[in-house]
Amino acid sequence: MSGKKSAKKKNSQLVIRINDQERDAFVSLCDDLDTSAAREIRRFIRGFLKENQQDEE
Repeated sequence: MSGKKSAKKKNSQLVIRINDQERDAFVSLCDDLDTSAAREIRRFIRGFLKENQQDEE
């Protein structure tokens, strides 16, 4: 590889139901910010997990 971090394989899907207008506004904003809806949802999930992670020791 060329020094980049190897990404974890994405092999699962999460299906959610949201209002059409909210979805369209979210996707449009992601486009405006030059990102993808999927990337931002993954970023949210990772941050949420990190914030709520309990010590396992």
